[in-house]
Amino acid sequence: MEEVKDMEYAALYQRYARRLYGFFLRQLNHDTQAAADATHEVFLRALEADAHEISSAALPYLFTIAYNLLRNRYRRQAYESNYLATLDRQPLETTDVELRLDRQTLLTALRQVLDELPPPLRLLFSLRYEEELTVPQVAQILAIPEGTVKSRLHKTMTVIRKKLKEYER
Repeated sequence: MEEVKDMEYAALYQRYARRLYGFFLRQLNHDTQAAADATHEVFLRALEADAHEISSAALPYLFTIAYNLLRNRYRRQAYESNYLATLDRQPLETTDVELRLDRQTLLTALRQVLDELPPPLRLLFSLRYEEELTVPQVAQILAIPEGTVKSRLHKTMTVIRKKLKEYER
């Protein structure tokens, strides 16, 4: 029985690890070590939870774990920044985003705009458009109503269009 469980998790890892790694890489400002650590943490938590059998719902389940890891990370970073500020120190730099957009390519500009988005909107955009999850799946992962997902996606796209307006022909 244990051997079957190990094979199921190995198959789950093979199927989704690369996708989760790419997701974390985008969310963690291309920090390869942090993305690898977070990917492994998702699978460790899934293995420890042992709450359901691997099925078609595995992807939303794994992204729910990933979302919670990121949310905890952002919360911890905010706490650390606030704590350091109270000690009259400079807060930790959480992003390394340039102030000027690189006009060479639209893709570079889009990446910069996405990096400038608040983490919740960047996460929402990534789940919907980069990971190609459906609105109901995103709503399930974030534990919010589908209408909220749609309105936040609309807000995100409005911000992106506004910032990329200079790239229109």
